[in-house]
Amino acid sequence: MLCLEAWYFQILVLLAGLLPNPEIALDSLSICTTISGWVFMISVGFNAAASVRVSNELGAKNPKSASFSVVVVTLISFVISVILAVVVFALRDVISYVFTEGEVVAAAVSDLCPLLSLSLVLNGIQPVLSGVAVGCGWQAFVAYVNVGCYYIVGIPLGAVLGFYFNFGAKGIWLGMLGGTTMQTIILMWVTFRTDWNKEVEEAAKRLNKWEERKEPLLN
Repeated sequence: MLCLEAWYFQILVLLAGLLPNPEIALDSLSICTTISGWVFMISVGFNAAASVRVSNELGAKNPKSASFSVVVVTLISFVISVILAVVVFALRDVISYVFTEGEVVAAAVSDLCPLLSLSLVLNGIQPVLSGVAVGCGWQAFVAYVNVGCYYIVGIPLGAVLGFYFNFGAKGIWLGMLGGTTMQTIILMWVTFRTDWNKEVEEAAKRLNKWEERKEPLLN
């Protein structure tokens, strides 16, 4: 799933190279994706924590603890992402000078920063919910959601906005934002409608099936 995310951003950068002013578009998108990648690493940590904690609580037959863990980890990640998004937005006119001295590129990055800030907020929620889904054993479901939202919605929408409607790099990022928004909504809807008692039963079935397949140790 992390590969799907990484490849998705690389495809966006490749699309930017086909825009009328590719150098500025590539530079601005590369800077924004780099910043997004840095912040995303925080969410990756929460993703792993959510996956492990939820799976442990379900295996221990603690549905209330699993549900509480989901709320806590999602809220903490969301608050951190909002703080970082506000910081990036506040520094939008100067943050690009960490990477470049070009004023034209800096202006392009500043223009993308409002969308980048929204992406940071969504990326504070979506990876955590993906981790929760993995902890529940829904790996295939998450993979399908990622492929659908990233590659069927995000990339085509970004291409249409960027090229057909002449929004340029902003259009490509808007497409990505649309795909991520859809992904987040789907994961939130599924997660917060989950019957945790039923998930405990499903986890017990998986454990029993695994126990039945174990071979006895040699004496």
